[in-house]
Amino acid sequence: MKLAQDFFRRDALEVAPDLLGKILVRRFDNEHFFTSQITEVEAYRGEEDKACHASKGRTSRTEIMYHPGGSVYVYLIYGMYWMLNFVTGDRNEPQAVLIRGLKDIKGPGRITRRLEIGSDFYGEDLAGSERIWIEDNGQQVTVQAGPRIGIAYAGEPWNTLPWRFVALR
Repeated sequence: MKLAQDFFRRDALEVAPDLLGKILVRRFDNEHFFTSQITEVEAYRGEEDKACHASKGRTSRTEIMYHPGGSVYVYLIYGMYWMLNFVTGDRNEPQAVLIRGLKDIKGPGRITRRLEIGSDFYGEDLAGSERIWIEDNGQQVTVQAGPRIGIAYAGEPWNTLPWRFVALR
């Protein structure tokens, strides 16, 4: 069952662990499908979160984060890796969940390369898209929380908050 927008219109700290165990589906132009279980995510929560892009305010890069949850937010790092995020929360509450790992792929840059996700996915509606969506297969997972990765620049308390979630098996 494809997740509806209301799933994403909750706080990032609720959506992030709830995404674990769900199935990410990517349909390619050649009609082939890739499906894999989401195993690792990180929550980024608003302008007050110094690790969140929205901490710098509303910009053309972060505009989609200010829209109601349920859209794709992608951005480029190091000039070579696209990062796949899902916008969460309500309008003007900029939040997102970074997809860090799938059952078959570890690492956010590897995910977007394998799934051929780039700037053209920015703003994609997850509930209405024919290219990318999330399905609930009903599987429950055990969740472990820990600090987010690669955000030392954000300082305390942001770099030690347990906002990274991993599905244990």
